[in-house]
Amino acid sequence: MSAEGASGAASGGQLEERIDLAAETDAKVSQATSLAQAGQLAEALALLAAMEKKCRLGNDNPSLVKVCEASLKLCKDHGNDDYESLITTLQTLSTRRSQKTAAIRALVQTALPWCVQEPYTPLPVANDTEKKIRDRLVTVLLEITEGKIFLERERAQMTRALATIKEEEGDVAAAAETLQDVHVETFGSLSKRDKVEFILEQMRLTLAKKDFIRAQIVAGKVSKKNLSEENMEEYKVKFYTLMTIYHRHKKEALELAKDYHAIYSTPHIQSDETKWVEALKATVVFLALSPYSNEQQDMMNHINVDDNLKKIPAFKATVDLFLKKEIIHYPMAAQEELEQIPSFLEDGLKDHWHDTFHRRIIQHNIRIVATYYKQIQLGRLAQLLQLDPERLELEISSMVSDGAVYAKIDRPKNIVRFSPPMSPEAVLSEWATDIDKMLHLVETTSHLINKENMTAQ
Repeated sequence: MSAEGASGAASGGQLEERIDLAAETDAKVSQATSLAQAGQLAEALALLAAMEKKCRLGNDNPSLVKVCEASLKLCKDHGNDDYESLITTLQTLSTRRSQKTAAIRALVQTALPWCVQEPYTPLPVANDTEKKIRDRLVTVLLEITEGKIFLERERAQMTRALATIKEEEGDVAAAAETLQDVHVETFGSLSKRDKVEFILEQMRLTLAKKDFIRAQIVAGKVSKKNLSEENMEEYKVKFYTLMTIYHRHKKEALELAKDYHAIYSTPHIQSDETKWVEALKATVVFLALSPYSNEQQDMMNHINVDDNLKKIPAFKATVDLFLKKEIIHYPMAAQEELEQIPSFLEDGLKDHWHDTFHRRIIQHNIRIVATYYKQIQLGRLAQLLQLDPERLELEISSMVSDGAVYAKIDRPKNIVRFSPPMSPEAVLSEWATDIDKMLHLVETTSHLINKENMTAQ
């Protein structure tokens, strides 16, 4: 072989020999285009197939890419009547023995705009024939990109597009299954934003499918640190909005309060009064619905010092009531307003949250009574809390089982005791403390008397 038209050296196995076929490629592509325009598509493709083999074996990647792109474009320009030629050509060229990475990438990137709009939207179709061609092309491209790291981004695009197609057909379960097979968090070629957006779409479809266990697993792939970045506000709101669906299904009031507070604290939500008022109202209501805990109290104290809370008086009053060591009378003055916010009414859980609200107020009141009373008549306590004795006993028993309060009910005497019995060591320690205080008081008094006597003399 002459040195002209070749580059590199095959000796020593260091570089593959490359033959420059650019001029011949241009001539063959031009000849094939003329044949295709004359209606001889098969002959044109056969001519380019021979040229493709020559370029591939000659390691002329630029010419190889040009031949592959030209083959696909000729099939596409021939119209939808012979779309099988396009599919066959795409499959054949991409599965050639020792096919170059550049050629496969060019084939996929050339065909991608014919079925998917940037970034993930399926190409609009006018009739069933176009839809059939588009869907078939998406399927074939997914088969080609499977397992190819250099086509991760394209595979993610087509997977999203296929899921959208299935969802538009009404098959949400199939759409969710299509997306869940792609572990986009391992794709190195995708940006952080693209990964988060893809995972959020996985969450949305999984929740729409009512697969809440998988939704929780998928949600764990999203880093809260990434969501807190400046350019991720939109995704942060979308993520926590999806999480409210999951936590509402689980009926976890404290988690719902955290979700709404995360939405409320997003800068672009803060700049829209309608949105932050709605989020802050939901935060307050679900905090009130949450079981008593250090975390719940800490969050409530944190919100209580927020100046925005003063702009919604009914909700400010609610927070104040739950933070004070005073009995709350049910229903509260703003009870109806609290129970009319949209998040309270969603998913048909209004009755559940209504009953939970009453129960949290009862539990608050029992804790307050346990703070001020060592023991109290059960009937008197029921009168204070405006409850039937049976309901009161049930709530006290539930709180004792949960470890929220110490109490013992003496039924024969109809007394509730809130002070736990003291151990002998504790009694002795308390007695010693009292004696110490008494002796200190006697010593102080004696000193003052002596001081008065000295002054009088």
